[in-house]
Amino acid sequence: MNIKIVRIEKDLPLPEYKTSGAVGFDLYARTETTLPPHKVMLVPTNLIVEVPKGHALLVLSRSSTTKKGLWLANGVGVVDSDYHGPTDEIQLAAYNFTENDVVVLRGERIAQALIVPVVRAEWEEVEIIKEESRGGFGSTG
Repeated sequence: MNIKIVRIEKDLPLPEYKTSGAVGFDLYARTETTLPPHKVMLVPTNLIVEVPKGHALLVLSRSSTTKKGLWLANGVGVVDSDYHGPTDEIQLAAYNFTENDVVVLRGERIAQALIVPVVRAEWEEVEIIKEESRGGFGSTG
């Protein structure tokens, strides 16, 4: 699948899969950013991506990012197929969960992303779906 992208600064690398079995490709920080303790800041990724219709781009933490003291503040970022205008750079909402400043360097691999197919639901409202219940949250042990 060919994906159209714009790199805002051409000296930073294109996204890449680091191994033949990798499902996620790496995203790089466009700027150096210092995140104070317990704060959320946006980290630009240098990319505008035209996600194909019927797909979504999911942005996830890398294990090394968590080791560094950062989480994605929204858990998983979702980039829709209609978010690719000239100023629609993908940015990461990074949360510093440590007691110290965390520095993200320009060009550092800061997250990973996947392009996945999605199905749009059509809703059919009914009065009841199933007569019996499993029990709810944690019911299977």
